[in-house]
Amino acid sequence: MAARTGTAHVVTTTRAYKGTVYRTHLLRRSYREDGKVKNETLGNLSHLPESLIEIIRRSLQGETFVPLGQAFEVIGSRSHGHVHAVALAMQRLDFAAVLGSKPCRERELVLAMVAARIVAPHTKLATTRWWHTSTLADDFGVAAANEDDLYAAMDWLFGRQDAIQKKLAARHFSDGSLVLYDLSSSYFEGATCPLARLGHSRDGRKGMLQVNYGLLTDARGCPVAVSVYEGNVADSATFMPEVQRLREQFGIEHLVMVGDRGMIGHGSIAELREMSGIGWITALKSASIRSLVEQGQLQLGLFDERNLLEISSPEYPDERLVACRNPQLAKLRAIKREALLAATEKNLGAIKDRVDAGKLKGADAIGLRVGKVVNQYKVAKHFELAIDDSGFTFARKHAAIAAESALDGIYVIRTSVDAQRMDAPDCVRNYKALANVERAFRSLKTVDLKVRPIHHRTADRVRAHILLCMLAYYVEWHMREAWRELMFADIDQAAKATRHPVAAAQRSVAAQDKAASHTIDDGTPAHSFSTLMAELGSIVRNTCRTPNAGPDAPTFDVITTPNPTQRHALDLIKQIRP
Repeated sequence: MAARTGTAHVVTTTRAYKGTVYRTHLLRRSYREDGKVKNETLGNLSHLPESLIEIIRRSLQGETFVPLGQAFEVIGSRSHGHVHAVALAMQRLDFAAVLGSKPCRERELVLAMVAARIVAPHTKLATTRWWHTSTLADDFGVAAANEDDLYAAMDWLFGRQDAIQKKLAARHFSDGSLVLYDLSSSYFEGATCPLARLGHSRDGRKGMLQVNYGLLTDARGCPVAVSVYEGNVADSATFMPEVQRLREQFGIEHLVMVGDRGMIGHGSIAELREMSGIGWITALKSASIRSLVEQGQLQLGLFDERNLLEISSPEYPDERLVACRNPQLAKLRAIKREALLAATEKNLGAIKDRVDAGKLKGADAIGLRVGKVVNQYKVAKHFELAIDDSGFTFARKHAAIAAESALDGIYVIRTSVDAQRMDAPDCVRNYKALANVERAFRSLKTVDLKVRPIHHRTADRVRAHILLCMLAYYVEWHMREAWRELMFADIDQAAKATRHPVAAAQRSVAAQDKAASHTIDDGTPAHSFSTLMAELGSIVRNTCRTPNAGPDAPTFDVITTPNPTQRHALDLIKQIRP
């Protein structure tokens, strides 16, 4: 009989019995005897863990296993996924070409600063420390840069602002485009910048120096250009320079400007009437609405059956007025007014008690205290005040309050655009699109990019800093649009064009389901932009080498395998179109 020779291997069998699946792992040896192949069972491995069985199987197939620490060691681990997502979005947007057509060191640094502003906004000095904790410094080629290099790159960026914004305008504006414009402000840390002025603070930081900046966007809220002004410049004073820039620098002959009631005033409208091809949409202030009602040109009874109507007035020749009434808004304003009146009455009552007790005397002293109280909530016009050296009384002006209440929830859109080009509902929708600019300011200031506080000392550096933040929001805006289905955002954006412009906005059923369940269609968690970026940040790049091989040993990188959510997010970024 010939000697037995052969090889060992693991055989796995599966069988089902009464609804239960049984898996058996047998160690077997195949050998040839007398010219025939036979099998012999050497042992049953089924009691061992699956992982150990797999090692035995692979070992029998010829693989050699050594302890992990002897194979390689990880000498560095840096977050990578969020940096890769931003870099991929920039690539899809051809963002480098927007900054400059020719590669240069300054362009590399600005690209890195824009990416850093989206991933983790810091001061310029802190940025040069932070970006080494991620793959950003290496991937963008700025590992050796210091804060002085970044400041020099900012100066280069500011010198190219007009060219950059002209490229963006060519992408997003065309002849006849709808252009949204609004102004905001941010406060300074310090007092040496020439732009720093006391003015109306939109941050609620009274008494602090600030800078104003105006943002031009397309109808969707995608940023195109930004301008910086001294902190005490009025909104209306910035409007016409933006119109001139759109015409002269960007070469747009026909457009429709949309601005709020404080932005497009009578002076600006008079200038716009002298310019052909420029339409505009704004809204009337409350005093003007009251005047229309008193003159009988706006009859409140018409709102009993409808909430939108178009009227005309000789005070606004060659213009269209679209009057709207929102019952929900009316209710909210009535509640707010009553709360402010009640709070003011309480404070006035405290002053009266002091006067009656003889603790507060003199008309001047009493008037000073009363003035602070009635002006705190801007309701002085609703109170009748009587002050003398030894007495003080107050009462509500019920007739004035009732007259104001009658206008609750009513607003009037004012436009020069004719009805053939834009019907009344679209006029209202386009005015309400200013909310997209407000959303941009919110993201710039607080949510993601954190333009404030501003630490730069020179006017041009402040302008460059705000331009940098605007460019970062340009990239982020496209990322947000690409990631709508992964976030709590409403995917059905087309519905906005047909939704009733006055009725309260309703999210789609899909968006409501996401908000209620906190999940998307596949059952995975729904995200905000920041949490999705954090999810991507868990993809890391590990730098490895053979252990005990010395500091000059060659290294290799191993990147974390993306999970389904991360892979989906990166795939969506690849669909961005400029």
